[in-house]
Amino acid sequence: MNLPILILKPDRQRSLINRHPWVFSGAVKHLPQAETGDIIQVNDDKGKWMGYGFFDARSEIVCKIFEYDNADVIIDQSYWDLRFSQAYTMRKNLLDLSNTNCFRLVHAEGDSLPGIIADVYNNTVVLQILHKGTENILEHIAISLHNIGFKYIYLKTKKSSKHIEDIGLPQGWYGIEGEPIITVKENGLTYEVDIENGQKTGFFLDQRDNRFLLRNYSKNKSVLNTFCYTGGFSISALQGHAANVTSIDISKSAVEMCDKNMIANFGTDAAFSSMAEDCFDYLRRMPSNQFDVIVLDPPAFAKHARAVPQASRGYKDINMLAIQKIKPGGIIFTFSCSKNIDTVLFRKIVFGAGADAKRKVKIIHQLTQGIDHPINIYHPEGEYLKGLVLYVE
Repeated sequence: MNLPILILKPDRQRSLINRHPWVFSGAVKHLPQAETGDIIQVNDDKGKWMGYGFFDARSEIVCKIFEYDNADVIIDQSYWDLRFSQAYTMRKNLLDLSNTNCFRLVHAEGDSLPGIIADVYNNTVVLQILHKGTENILEHIAISLHNIGFKYIYLKTKKSSKHIEDIGLPQGWYGIEGEPIITVKENGLTYEVDIENGQKTGFFLDQRDNRFLLRNYSKNKSVLNTFCYTGGFSISALQGHAANVTSIDISKSAVEMCDKNMIANFGTDAAFSSMAEDCFDYLRRMPSNQFDVIVLDPPAFAKHARAVPQASRGYKDINMLAIQKIKPGGIIFTFSCSKNIDTVLFRKIVFGAGADAKRKVKIIHQLTQGIDHPINIYHPEGEYLKGLVLYVE
């Protein structure tokens, strides 16, 4: 193909040989004659082809590579059809889609498709376009999704995208208009998902496996689910025969949806309660020894590197309160979805919380995002969800 060419500085090709998908501006000898969003070719300083990617003249990451393997490939509709088909085949092989019809179809760099998040809710795909390059191929993406068999596409604006103002895509339906509230199944349980107004693409799909694990620790237990959102962990706890479940979230609309989901699965007589309240305040005022199991699944406290110190204090605070107040022999599921809080730092934070709480704490599981959110082994930055299951003596 005859594409604009970016040339690397001498000895700066190692990361691409190792298949890391990002080319940083400091590694560039010559920029291509290209516009932001264009597909470009990357060569080393000796003219050897290294890959094809999306160009961004404004960013520290000037190119995001999506093709390493074939310099002779033609990047047309059939190319994108194959890439999306490969991603779908992986999910079909790994998930029981007869029991679960909501999952992540494309996980950006995790599927070597940077800038694309595609989440499936029954016959609808909620699509996040994260940079100009993927906006430019939106029609190809839509055709590929329709070819797989998904009827509806909803474009969801990701407000945290650094250059979102440069992406000219309004939030809303792309093509045929579907329903904004969708009923889905996850591990046999029913959820209503608001793809229009809900957080992320409507539901926290990355916690599927961890919700399922919670069932094993819920039987005859009193369970507290903080930052409950629409009740994913709460529903799993009741499915695991919890004695009772309490759900807390600061959002009144989220708590209302949580109650609706609980009733849809278990009826109005099930042993659950919920309230719209600040979770920090609730943890501070709740009595000790009330709960056998506590779930701490807060939103990302550190959305950028500058926020890490303050975020660390927030994570430590909620973990210390939970460790202090849980019943002896209790179980805590604790998470961070902040990409700037890595696995090592998160464990150090929880260690500090346990030390300050002055109780014996053991790690019995180390958790991560679901299998439909793969981590590209060459791109460890994609491991954003960290979790621990703690046993508190």
